[in-house]
Amino acid sequence: MFHIRMTFATAGRILRQLSHDPRTIALIFVVPCVLMALFRWLYDGNLAVFNNIAPALLGIFPFVIMFIIASITTLRERTGGTMERLMASPIGKLDLILGYMIAFGLLAVIQALLASTLVLYGLGLEVSGPQWFLIIMALADALLGTALGLLVSAFAKTEFQAVQFMPAFIIPQILIGGLLMPLSQMPEVLEFIAYCLPLTYAIDALNIVVTNVDLTMEAWRDLVVVIGCVILAILLGALTLRRRR
Repeated sequence: MFHIRMTFATAGRILRQLSHDPRTIALIFVVPCVLMALFRWLYDGNLAVFNNIAPALLGIFPFVIMFIIASITTLRERTGGTMERLMASPIGKLDLILGYMIAFGLLAVIQALLASTLVLYGLGLEVSGPQWFLIIMALADALLGTALGLLVSAFAKTEFQAVQFMPAFIIPQILIGGLLMPLSQMPEVLEFIAYCLPLTYAIDALNIVVTNVDLTMEAWRDLVVVIGCVILAILLGALTLRRRR
């Protein structure tokens, strides 16, 4: 049974804890903006390259950072006994996971809004399609990283193991997700694998909105797939939540 009061109580506790950690807050809010600004500076003399790659990076940077923050913070609560004590209370598994998701999701939304605003109005990214869809996709990507981070934390026993999921779980999605090479130019096996990974759809949607005046059915499909993966990761995270004896 879903207990909304317990869910929001958990979210509030996580947010209060994070508010006392300014370095983590800086990592969440500042780093994506700094990375995008650095990339813009790197290609200051070649804006065509910036306009070509920046949309994908707008999805990747928040995705990666929220994955790291959510997985390590949740794992710390698992190993520190906080989650064990919570699970001894009437709170349900889904209540607990949703509480974490609300807390980290709020941070993810703010992070994506800051990065999107900077890229669109500060760094001059040229967008042919509606800017609101670009912002929504950036938000969805940040939430995807959060949900996957919560899911992955169930399979790691230490913070070091949580970080190791980066090369095993995140980097392959970046390599074959369409950032470095169009999917149609990849070997058929890699193209098939790419379409099984959620980040591929996020990158594809961001590229579509930049190059097309009108939103295509593929762009809406990509958004639905990403949101569906967020929901699926939350449900799987609740199912894999267990006590550590």
